Amino acid sequence: MHHQSFHAGEQQAQARWRTAALWDDARKQRLLWDRIPESLHARIEAAPFFFLATSAADGRCDCSFKGGGPGLVRVLDARRFAFPDYDGNGAFMSLGNILANPRVGCLFIDFADGARLRVNGRASVHDDGPLAALFPAHPRVVVVDIEQVIPNCGRHVPTLVAAARADDVVR
Repeated sequence: MHHQSFHAGEQQAQARWRTAALWDDARKQRLLWDRIPESLHARIEAAPFFFLATSAADGRCDCSFKGGGPGLVRVLDARRFAFPDYDGNGAFMSLGNILANPRVGCLFIDFADGARLRVNGRASVHDDGPLAALFPAHPRVVVVDIEQVIPNCGRHVPTLVAAARADDVVR
């Protein structure tokens, strides 16, 4: 996998707080990817949710929870994945931002073991055609063309157990 370089702001922060020396080519190769390795495809497709960060053309940011259970995300290949748009409140905050600025950040967290995967790229919205047909029960599909993948360790991620809902509790 190819590793990627840091942008000027990241380089400035690394110089300011003296971490630039930590990021030699070997570490970049290990921790900055341009695709999702095949070994992680099944894990991504089993994710019941993820967080999606978008921003408007003027830079105003939005972060939203995207849920739907396992099968929410379909890995199309190592450089692309898709997920359906669920009808919500009709505000289209995420999709509106994608239409204005296609850059997105996706954060996958497995609270069972703390594994995290950050996936950044460019998104497109499809409401007809073959890509929309990937999730025929949904009115729209978002496809992310991956630019950067960053695996993160589980440090600082709490291990959570699914909480029972009040109506699921047997009395």
